[in-house]
Amino acid sequence: MAQSAPQPIDDPVIDVGVVQRFGAEPTQTLTIQPPAGQNMTLKFETSGREQTITTANPVEFEIGMLALPQPQSIERVVLSSHRSFESAEYSANRWRERGVEVEIAQPRGWQVWAKRDTYSTPLLRRLLLQNLQANGSRTAIIDSQTVTAIPKAAFVLNGFRYQRDRVEITIPSQRLFVTRDQERNRRLYAGSLRLQPNAYGTYTLVNPVPIEAYLRGVVPHEIGTGAPQPAIEAQAILARTYALRNLRRFAIDGYQLCADTQCQVYEGIGGAAPNTDRAIASTRGLVLTHNNELVDALYSSTTGGITAPFSDVWNGADRPYLQAVVDSPQPIWDLARFPLSDENNFRQFIARSPDGFNENGWAQFRWRRETTLAEIAAGLRQYLQNTQQPLANLTQVRELRILERSPAGRVQRIAIATDVGTVELQKDEILRALFPPTSTLFYLDPVYEPLPANAPTPAPDAPPPQRTLKGYAFVGGGLGHGVGMSQAGSYHLGEIGWTNAQILNFYYPGTQLQRLNTAIVFWPEGES
Repeated sequence: MAQSAPQPIDDPVIDVGVVQRFGAEPTQTLTIQPPAGQNMTLKFETSGREQTITTANPVEFEIGMLALPQPQSIERVVLSSHRSFESAEYSANRWRERGVEVEIAQPRGWQVWAKRDTYSTPLLRRLLLQNLQANGSRTAIIDSQTVTAIPKAAFVLNGFRYQRDRVEITIPSQRLFVTRDQERNRRLYAGSLRLQPNAYGTYTLVNPVPIEAYLRGVVPHEIGTGAPQPAIEAQAILARTYALRNLRRFAIDGYQLCADTQCQVYEGIGGAAPNTDRAIASTRGLVLTHNNELVDALYSSTTGGITAPFSDVWNGADRPYLQAVVDSPQPIWDLARFPLSDENNFRQFIARSPDGFNENGWAQFRWRRETTLAEIAAGLRQYLQNTQQPLANLTQVRELRILERSPAGRVQRIAIATDVGTVELQKDEILRALFPPTSTLFYLDPVYEPLPANAPTPAPDAPPPQRTLKGYAFVGGGLGHGVGMSQAGSYHLGEIGWTNAQILNFYYPGTQLQRLNTAIVFWPEGES
């Protein structure tokens, strides 16, 4: 039977969680308002029947705490905790290979949970945990809490108070204002809105929005309205590709993408600008592909002079188009001859003049940040407590050592010696536990307490006096994971006349631009 020809896909609607945990604080409010002179419609169920109300007035949602007849225990098996979705998805696939049914959640950071419907009783959860621990798991825990009241969303309209878990708000113009917690600044969203429960006992305000309108609220905030037009066009193509490839992120909560840096910054269409709108319109429907599959369209603010392969930052298979690219249009560093896994090479690379690099002139291109051992200990202790890991009772950090660096310069493993043992951190988890560096492209310089002013001068043949370690300076470059396009770098390439296609081919070699169609694979199932 002949296969049908690929059909174009124009402007698909995506579900974006614009307020993710409404109700986490009982004082939170959400006000939804139509533009002046327009009516909006609220749909919800009452006694099993759909009810609709039309109003031109603002509607304020608030949170009330509903007391439970008796305390309720809420628990789940947390198999692993992560800084990023990419790491969580890799871990989830490894658990599936071991026969454990899982789901990916984001109550705060990213977590992999044993599937709640499968492990639905305390006995099943404890048997699972015992089995995992007997087989060597060090990350699986039971997260348990007892609650006496739960947040319930409500709104008042026409003198009636409605306590409803699900409310859909629509308007013919597809324009709605949202104000959080009675702030002065309200945001304008295209499409519709939907308040719905999530997996954490709170609510999410979801914005179903056509993707081309969604981009109007992403591109100005991700690349900036002052970027050269080719860079804005490249950003529009990447943002469209990224969104469509990542629609699976919040399956546990019944929507697809978030609106912050864990996905892409999306602030509604109120900040849309003429030049970013032109870039979106001129690239309408264009996505970046590799072998007819949407690429993992990762990008970051600043690379520090070299982009990172996928596996330098997260566990999992490298993507052939996410390579180590020296961020310059000129051959200013031979990575094959001078790999940055060599510490001396790396320090020379960081010390090299910024001339010739695409990010020359950007503040985050190079940085040096000092911190004390006490500050490192406090951050590490908090990280270990949050993830319920051993050694969380540490009181002192004694030494930091970089154990492994990739050929592209990223720190892969770092050891932190404490008073109760040594903690080893890997890849992007390093940034979760250590606050001074803004990327994993760094080296360490020890910082010592100064010698007393009255210290005797040692004899010429005597060993140098012992100095007390005070802390470390993190010296490096970049802001973010460093994988894929450098937004700062794209500015320079656009300024020297490169097209959006040239910019994308530079940062994602071997890829192709296509119009979105039914033959393109959005993401490969089980990728790791």
